[in-house]
Amino acid sequence: MSTSSARRGVVEVLGAAVLFGTTGTAASLAPASASAVSIGSARLVIGGAALMAALPWLAGNRSQALSLWRTRWGVLAGLMTAVYQLAFFAAVARAGVALATLVTIGTGPILVGLLSWAILRERPTPAWWTSTAICVSGLVFVTIDGIGEPTVDALGLFFAVVAASGYAVYTVAAKRMMNAGSAPTEVMASAFGLGGLVLLPVLLLSQPSWIVEPAGLAVALWLGLATTTLAYVLFGRGLSQLPAGPAATLVLAEPLVATALGVGFLGERLGILGWVGAALVVLGLVLQGVWSIRGQTNVVEGALP
Repeated sequence: MSTSSARRGVVEVLGAAVLFGTTGTAASLAPASASAVSIGSARLVIGGAALMAALPWLAGNRSQALSLWRTRWGVLAGLMTAVYQLAFFAAVARAGVALATLVTIGTGPILVGLLSWAILRERPTPAWWTSTAICVSGLVFVTIDGIGEPTVDALGLFFAVVAASGYAVYTVAAKRMMNAGSAPTEVMASAFGLGGLVLLPVLLLSQPSWIVEPAGLAVALWLGLATTTLAYVLFGRGLSQLPAGPAATLVLAEPLVATALGVGFLGERLGILGWVGAALVVLGLVLQGVWSIRGQTNVVEGALP
């Protein structure tokens, strides 16, 4: 992997994470009648359809993307995008935004690293473990700062772990297809197109009338086109240039962006622990980015021990 390719991959994954980080703020602007499940389903349905429609303009082939639905990795990636959406929003509804996000986003990169080691033979390095540990520690501080005295909901935490697992399996499956020669944009369109089809009945049954309201339509389009279509085009391109583990760690910028938007636009406050946590996340992201560009996080090819 060349330095320029790694640098481009880091920038693209961070760009995707910034867009992901706007999801919570955007969803908070939806009409009161919009349920979490309805918002999540609309996001994937719109985003998946737009990815598939835009493929010719993204130098992709729609037939090639659809052909991935006939492979086990293509089906697995598509189903896991749907699992992630439903499980994450269910976790948010039961455990709250802060705790659900911490468990999902904090656990995801660790699961990705372990799965990519087992399936893709991308061996985790000390650099990856170090940067991931620093980022997750920072997220813990940010979350503790904002939680106060939470009532832990076991089922909500279970949904968060399911969401993290769906994200991890999807990421590794997507990377597996890219390693086999599939174009990043085709992999993204295939996975999210299939996930959108799976969640279409859920959307139709979730009373989606909120989408026809001006505010609802704006929220649905932003979530679908910006935080899904554009974000996953960037994520796919970055993932094609980086090992799966480091790419997943860089996505930890998402909750940092979400926190910043909450402070800047939603009137939320961040205490001392929160600022310390944010600084740790930034430090971990910088270290991961630098190590990725310098090639120190490249995996060791060969048989597993």
